[in-house]
Amino acid sequence: MSEASKKLLEESKARRTYRKFLPDPVDMEVIKDCILTAGTAPNGADKQPWHFSVVIDPEMKKKIREASEAVERDLYENKISDEWRADLKKLSTNAEKPFLTEAPCLIVIFKEYYKTLEDGKIDKNYYVNESIGISIGFLINAIRNAGYASLTYTPAPPMFLRELLGRPEGETPVMVLVVGKPDPSYELPILKKKTFEEIADII
Repeated sequence: MSEASKKLLEESKARRTYRKFLPDPVDMEVIKDCILTAGTAPNGADKQPWHFSVVIDPEMKKKIREASEAVERDLYENKISDEWRADLKKLSTNAEKPFLTEAPCLIVIFKEYYKTLEDGKIDKNYYVNESIGISIGFLINAIRNAGYASLTYTPAPPMFLRELLGRPEGETPVMVLVVGKPDPSYELPILKKKTFEEIADII
């Protein structure tokens, strides 16, 4: 058992977040399997409160990028604190999001607070934030396991995604997971993960 856990740890440590992707198309069967893996995550009352919109259409990716950059410019110019800006410096991020059109695949992730049934009744979900967080973790690791790179991108605010993708009122967009083959020319930032002692204790 220890060998298996060590293997997964080493594989997970090798996963890095890329902000530059090759244009090579993704295998949609692989993406479907990864999303179905995300759908196995534990969740409140087994309501499975999530939806994944897979975007490969260039025109829709362009619309998402344009809307994202508009909200990002407002964030960087008017809403972000100096402390936040300093924390982001090591990642070299800014309002420009070229990866949204460069990458072959965007997975827009929605959390579902409720569903409106055919008779007009509201079917509510439970522990939605916890459920979607676990599911996204499953998805990211499944994508890594499949040999693709991913980037978690969270436009702030993200609500334009619901309108663009025609999702119902009971759903709220959480993030865009950008997926594809990493561009080897991208210079990864030097990051240091915390040790076990820094993130956990045994009681």
